[in-house]
Amino acid sequence: MKITGFETLRADAGWRFFSFVKITTSAGIDGWSEFNEGFGNPGLGAAVAALGETLIGQDPRPWERIVAGLHVHNRTARGGIVQQAIAAIENALLDLRARELGIPVAALFGGPIRERVPVYWSHAGSYRLHHAAQVGATDIRTYDDLALHAGEIRAQGFQAMKTNTFIMEDGRLIGFNPGFGRTPGWPELNWDHRILRGIHNTLAAMRAGAGADVALMLDVNFHFKTEGFERVAETVAPFGLSWLELDIHDPRALADVRRHAPCPIASCETLCGRRDFLPYFDHRSMDVAIVDVIWNGLGEAMKIASMAETHEINVAPHNFYGHLSSMISAHFAACVPNLRAMEIDPDGVALRDRYVRERPRIEHGMLVMPTAPGWGIEVDEAAIRAHPPQR
Repeated sequence: MKITGFETLRADAGWRFFSFVKITTSAGIDGWSEFNEGFGNPGLGAAVAALGETLIGQDPRPWERIVAGLHVHNRTARGGIVQQAIAAIENALLDLRARELGIPVAALFGGPIRERVPVYWSHAGSYRLHHAAQVGATDIRTYDDLALHAGEIRAQGFQAMKTNTFIMEDGRLIGFNPGFGRTPGWPELNWDHRILRGIHNTLAAMRAGAGADVALMLDVNFHFKTEGFERVAETVAPFGLSWLELDIHDPRALADVRRHAPCPIASCETLCGRRDFLPYFDHRSMDVAIVDVIWNGLGEAMKIASMAETHEINVAPHNFYGHLSSMISAHFAACVPNLRAMEIDPDGVALRDRYVRERPRIEHGMLVMPTAPGWGIEVDEAAIRAHPPQR
């Protein structure tokens, strides 16, 4: 078997776009993956295509050797865009290999350990606050609206949900996102009592709607410096969070926050590769390591999870993309023994449902693992080609 073709494709996803890899072979078997170019990764598609072209004519089955070769030939640009490009290729090779053998990708890693993966509803309220019309849902304008939304999530059988920070301005809620340069507060990233009050009111609304027994998480991303994260940790204490999620590029600073926090700390979603995770593990910086399987590749993500387990740390996949990415993350979640929970975005534009022939199956807050070969769902290539990005 030889690789005969390599292609990247883009598809409209409303306020963003989804990107895909397709590898074709002389045996008539294709391998697919999804990668994230539409949020914070400009030029990734070009890097994926450039590396993919070097694979033409190679046997795709020894995927570990191919991945090692891509890394060694790109040492001068370790991590970042190159790591994500290699990850996209690795994931497509895994799909191809599993399809050739007629088995799920999880079986390549000795799994699945679990056939039902616990998932949590991510960006609860956030997408409806900013993109209600595209999501096809009622707009979130007040904390009461947020509480109703949390109640709806619980009624759908979800046992866990994660939200972000909302503050009241001019009579309606707005998102607080200075860490991404979107709202006042950047570049200083300072805290103040108005913001802390917004965090308190956000969680009070979510807890009121979700009830006492549903797991509740808050993600504050890169929105503060260390002192601000410590004030946030004090603010969330009454709400019994399953974790407070935040990102700092200094493992010692994150460890300081963890030591003072009244709840578990989750972090590291933007890290690429074992070498990036290691200092965070060594400093005991977090309770839950967030691992992006789309950025790291499933093979590398499994190795990161093994490292985490030797430090008595659980992992959770970072997953806010399309349905194919959700299934790639699900195979990771199904195989690692030290799983906490898997992120998933039930809210999204209707178009994304057209890009696969069957959506991930969620029952009572659990993703049911498919038994079909590869990732377990089929990509609708014609639909992807028919809906190019609109921006």
